[in-house]
Amino acid sequence: MNPKIPRIVYLVATGLLSALMLMSAGMYVFNHQMVAETFTKLGFPTFVIYPLALAKVLGLVAIWTRKSATLREWAYAGFFFNFVLGFSAHTAIGDGESGGALLALMLLFASYYFGGKLKAGSKK
Repeated sequence: MNPKIPRIVYLVATGLLSALMLMSAGMYVFNHQMVAETFTKLGFPTFVIYPLALAKVLGLVAIWTRKSATLREWAYAGFFFNFVLGFSAHTAIGDGESGGALLALMLLFASYYFGGKLKAGSKK
């Protein structure tokens, strides 16, 4: 396999994941009322909206800076649980909005997998 392919896939997947998370965090902050209504329908407490927006941004910082492997792992884990809970909540109420969480999960897995390939390749 061309050694540039894992890097390209990592950058594209992580870039798209970042765009998705930044749009989500932006909606949480700037369109709070609509998000609060959706959280209520899904059965989630609304007081977590602002902390979740901050966590999404901080998670992206942890992934992109790659300063701490532990923080990066926790960021990936946090995103994983966020997406799984979002997917299952949207599926449970049948509102047809689970596609975004599924897309986010696929991007997350691609980013994590190919980020690991890059890390393993740099150790050689």
